Amino acid sequence: MIRILTHDARTLELVTAHDQMAQGQTLAQAIFLAELWDGVPLCAGLGKCGLCRVRYLSTPPAPAAEELKRLGAEAVALGWRLSCLHPAESCHIELPEPKRSARPRSTISSRTTGHTPGQTPGGHAALAATLAVDLGTTSIHWAAQTATGGLLSTGQGLNPQMGLGSEVMSRLAYAAKPGGAKTLSGLVQDRLRALVAQAEATHGVTITRLCVAANSAMTYLLLGLPPEMIVGLSRAPYRLDYAGGSERQLAPDNPDGLPPALIPPLLAPFVGADLSAGLAALQFSPQGPPAYPYLLADLGTNGEFVLALSPDKYLLASVPLGPALEGVGLRHGRMAAPGAVRAFVLTPAGLRPEYIGRAPLPDEDPGITGVGYLSLAATLLRAGVLDESGRFVVPATPLASPLTTPLATPLATPLARRLAQGLTDLDGEQALDLGHGLLLPASDVEELVKVKAAFNLALSRLLAEAGLAAGALQSVHLAGAMGEHVDPRDLTELGFLPEVLAGRLVRAGNTALAGARLLLTDPRAWDWVLGLPGCCRALDLTAEPGFGSLYVERMVLRHVA
Repeated sequence: MIRILTHDARTLELVTAHDQMAQGQTLAQAIFLAELWDGVPLCAGLGKCGLCRVRYLSTPPAPAAEELKRLGAEAVALGWRLSCLHPAESCHIELPEPKRSARPRSTISSRTTGHTPGQTPGGHAALAATLAVDLGTTSIHWAAQTATGGLLSTGQGLNPQMGLGSEVMSRLAYAAKPGGAKTLSGLVQDRLRALVAQAEATHGVTITRLCVAANSAMTYLLLGLPPEMIVGLSRAPYRLDYAGGSERQLAPDNPDGLPPALIPPLLAPFVGADLSAGLAALQFSPQGPPAYPYLLADLGTNGEFVLALSPDKYLLASVPLGPALEGVGLRHGRMAAPGAVRAFVLTPAGLRPEYIGRAPLPDEDPGITGVGYLSLAATLLRAGVLDESGRFVVPATPLASPLTTPLATPLATPLARRLAQGLTDLDGEQALDLGHGLLLPASDVEELVKVKAAFNLALSRLLAEAGLAAGALQSVHLAGAMGEHVDPRDLTELGFLPEVLAGRLVRAGNTALAGARLLLTDPRAWDWVLGLPGCCRALDLTAEPGFGSLYVERMVLRHVA
């Protein structure tokens, strides 16, 4: 029996049944499935975010090294633990008030009908409408629209599966447990059912069709495909037993089922319908398709890349990036929402955070988005407080002699040295005090360096496979978590892109959602995406003999060709 005392003095009891489903489940997963952490951006087993902390009221388990680093020795001595690192066994625990991400956000267009659900004012059937969905590993974005594509409302929130695995492979591992795939499928289908009901109630329409653009793993988990098909994505050699490109009935056995859903083609085991929808959005853009060759990179928990060489030749690659770019798993990581830091500016007074919309309210914890972390790392690198390896340094004071001035970079300034005075020890780990209640641990910088290395590797391998220099690309379209707000200068400063591409970067926004909306209204676009698989060839980067060394070479904050 797991006895839980909540922050608002409720007492709950969870039965720890010794069935197959309970075996191997973490305490954090048990709490999540009890619906106590809905909307909390958990790193789900990585031991990094600290959001699953609980206090054992009796007989705490031995602490793991990650807990001593994340919580501190004093908190550990008081019984605090990270529940993702301990099994779901009988215990008596206290839960603090959860630190939730932004609640699902919606923006309603002026086009809203104002009719009652299911009926027009004249008593006739409600107008037909559709719902486009970008189902990411970490987040979910949606748009309700009229049958002709007129926008009614948009919104975003956390993927409701987040507490059962923060990235693709851990999510698939949970699906492999008895009953795991059904649980994961039910969580997403319930969320879609709620979104459909919300759209119908708000706009007085009937949602008759969906289009769900998701990576291959999220598509399989949405559809509740059999375990033997999910295994094809879980183990090498990876394969697609269902490749999309069809209309599917979601939850056909549920009396409160969902409308049928278009599933765009899945182009490779880890390059999914989000990329085929994104390519359609570019191909049918009002400005016309991009000039070849161009790159589309959709960056979230999984990085998916398409090098478009000609109308009938596309090279694909994917790399695991982890949830950092989505604002998950870092010490102050938060999804984009009002009050979160989106950028940092170096001023004479020090680092100044720039917030989305407004500064945090008094009762809100400060948080930094993934793009905000990139801005921070680039600023510290320019200031000389980070070196190319991602380590903190104390900049040297430039000599005053005119002979040495040309050699003294503008980075080694009194301001930079003052910033470096914020370096401190955080339970055995070096960290930089940013002010404003924010800290940057060395381990967070390491996560960003890993993301950069994976991106750099995918780009350089695609270009090498095509026999192209970076300068041959006409444009680089950045979509996903970074696709709307990232500063191109930060990407070149950190080495994601070579300098030659800085002026060719297009912040493409959410191309997956834009493509899903298009596929619901334009038959030409649907016919076009159905032809994409025959034009694509995927590189399996992780299977290449030199993958490890190529990745390590790029674990620096500069571009490696």
